[in-house]
Amino acid sequence: MTDPVDVKSLTSAPNFEGQVALVTGGGKGLGRACVIALAAAGAKVIAVSRTESDLQEVQSHNPDNIDYWVEDVLADDLYPRIEGLDQLDILVGCAGGNKPQPISEITVETIDWLLDLNVRAIFRTSQSAAKVMLKQGSGSIINMSSQMGHIGSPNRTLYCTTKHAVEGLTKALGVELAPQGIRVNAVAPTFIDTPMTRPMFENAEFKATVENNIALGHVGKVEDVAAAVLFLASPAAAMITGESLKVDGGWTAW
Repeated sequence: MTDPVDVKSLTSAPNFEGQVALVTGGGKGLGRACVIALAAAGAKVIAVSRTESDLQEVQSHNPDNIDYWVEDVLADDLYPRIEGLDQLDILVGCAGGNKPQPISEITVETIDWLLDLNVRAIFRTSQSAAKVMLKQGSGSIINMSSQMGHIGSPNRTLYCTTKHAVEGLTKALGVELAPQGIRVNAVAPTFIDTPMTRPMFENAEFKATVENNIALGHVGKVEDVAAAVLFLASPAAAMITGESLKVDGGWTAW
């Protein structure tokens, strides 16, 4: 007799009712899309950003399921606040930045800023979330990485450095927390159409270079990234940890 296949679990849409999620960088771009998607799937979501007007706009999409904290990931106040939560099932560490420059022009100040934002803040957010999840014996941490965490690129030496660090953190933390029932993964997008990247694509030469490097021939949408986050947070990804899901249209497959 063959073992049955649980078709219902394979074909059901993600349902996060009764779960609590927290998304840093939740006011704009990728983070905003993740907040809205998780809330639509039933989670009670805490969106974190420095700008209250952005957070109020996000909350307006689902007031019943979206709360927000006006906090800065570079400040200390956020982390004890996370650790004080009674429940946290999903963390999406999405706050981040970039400043493309040739290596010869990068200042110490820029190095410190980007390492703090893209590495230290992701590390501290994951650390604080893990403290809550360890008490529960369950949880899913999803770090927003980049295709640049898997390759190199001109004028993005510092950014690549930070995203390779996020990939290393994800692997190590995935191994460390797996015995306690906590999964840790990353999502690694290519260039996505967001308010931050849109001005870059006004340069026709740059846009053509990007599209020529993406095997599918076009930049991604925020929904592409949010869908990957929903999958990794869901029971459908129950056997996935320490992994990086590339949403790159084939850029890194060349």
